[in-house]
Amino acid sequence: MKKLSALLFFLFILNHAEAVDFDITKYGAIGDGTTLNSQAIQKAIDACHKNGGGRVIIPAGKFLSGTIAMKDNVILYLKKDGVLLGSIDLKDYQNLDPFTEGLGIDVGWALLVAVDAKNIGIEGEGTIDGQGSAIKAKHILTDTRPEGQRWGLRPFLVRIVRCTGVTIKGVTLKYAGAWTSHYFQSKQIVIENVKIQSVGVAHNDGIGIDGCQQVRIKDCDVVSGDDALVFKTTSIKMACKDIEVSGLRLKSSQAGIKMGTESMAPFENIKITNCHIYDTKNGGIKLLTVDGADLRNILISDITMDEVRTPMLFRLGSRLSVFRKDTETKQATGTFENVVIRNVKAKAADAAQLTPPSGVLITGVPGHDITNLTLENIEITLAGGGNKADAGVVVPEAIDQYPEVKTFGPKIPAYGVWARHVKGLKLINVKFNLGSNDVRPALVCEDGKDITISNWNLPETKGAEAIIRLENVIGANVNAIAVKAEAQALVSVEGAHSKSIIVDKNNAPSIKKQLAFASDAKSN
Repeated sequence: MKKLSALLFFLFILNHAEAVDFDITKYGAIGDGTTLNSQAIQKAIDACHKNGGGRVIIPAGKFLSGTIAMKDNVILYLKKDGVLLGSIDLKDYQNLDPFTEGLGIDVGWALLVAVDAKNIGIEGEGTIDGQGSAIKAKHILTDTRPEGQRWGLRPFLVRIVRCTGVTIKGVTLKYAGAWTSHYFQSKQIVIENVKIQSVGVAHNDGIGIDGCQQVRIKDCDVVSGDDALVFKTTSIKMACKDIEVSGLRLKSSQAGIKMGTESMAPFENIKITNCHIYDTKNGGIKLLTVDGADLRNILISDITMDEVRTPMLFRLGSRLSVFRKDTETKQATGTFENVVIRNVKAKAADAAQLTPPSGVLITGVPGHDITNLTLENIEITLAGGGNKADAGVVVPEAIDQYPEVKTFGPKIPAYGVWARHVKGLKLINVKFNLGSNDVRPALVCEDGKDITISNWNLPETKGAEAIIRLENVIGANVNAIAVKAEAQALVSVEGAHSKSIIVDKNNAPSIKKQLAFASDAKSN
């Protein structure tokens, strides 16, 4: 199968090397920024397709357009200073594949769209500019509904639907009316050296991979008004699978790297490496399965983060939404297993959704554990500032709620890692730095089984009751913890179900007890 795919790709490249270019100005397009060119550009694409394929050239100039549909074997090539400019009139757009997104809004209109196409591309040094803010400004003059209800009519910039053999290289994508690029149930996708600058209106996700397979994303620079790199499965029919991502720079008003919220088909065999996340207004890494998907066999490694409000959130939940209600039905709660997060260094923003800030949130729901999650070689710098009352906060289950950091806030009882409903959790070689004293535990684990906490390096704090608190945990091994803090106990055990807690070979000279049991917990 791999040899066949390589042969087909080679033949595609060879065919296009010999193909004729189709300049849109030869079909009547005028690059003055005001003439609507939808029909002229579509004629050039249709002619290229009919001829067997090739490149449709957008030369220097600003070519205003509504919806354009790509066809088999066509590369849309934007020359330097060539701009495909989105119309600000909503009537110029079509919705060729309607669906409902995670907040329940009907969406799918787009500027540049391909449906059931093969061997297509968007390449060059030019720009696709959706004029999102201008679209919104005109839209709200006549649509007086709340923004949360009306935004779905605004167009995505690029939509790729059920396509095979897709290449996006070199171009700049700017200022979408909604999502910037959405790839749905497509295969053999290459996204490389793409620059995204898409801010100004809500829901400006950068790169959205929705139920796609055999995807390679490399060396892209994304500045987005919503999630920068997001994986979704809005349908049960096709998993997000066999995906590799590397060398991305990600800035976001929401998350840097995200899986979910829309999560019906599996997320599996996904590898993300060597990325830098900065200035996010939400989470750095957020992995969320809440609509029945199995999320498994994920590796995220060698990640740096600067000024992210909450570095990591991992959620298995039971929202159980359906996004194509005419053809699909509600699923049972999914699974979250075999995920590795390795070699991460993060500087958390002092101002966050959580007050005071926390580093990592991990939570399943009762009866559904996050299983075999490993965090290894992790260093997180936080503001600190938590007090005794903060350490006693009870976090809501929010079983069927939209999965967001603020869903579990505004306070979390641990400054470092808070984990609940977990099994086989491994936290290895973890370091936290604090800007000020924090008397919350570095780790709180509730309803856990087979927990490994090893080789931690913790800062000096004063006044804490415990550095690690285990509540109804069955089987935990706490070893090689180096901590300068003063506290009543290194590990506090609570809950009638807690048992088999091993604390060994730790370096905590200023802590009174290595292991303490609350009145409701039995000693080992």
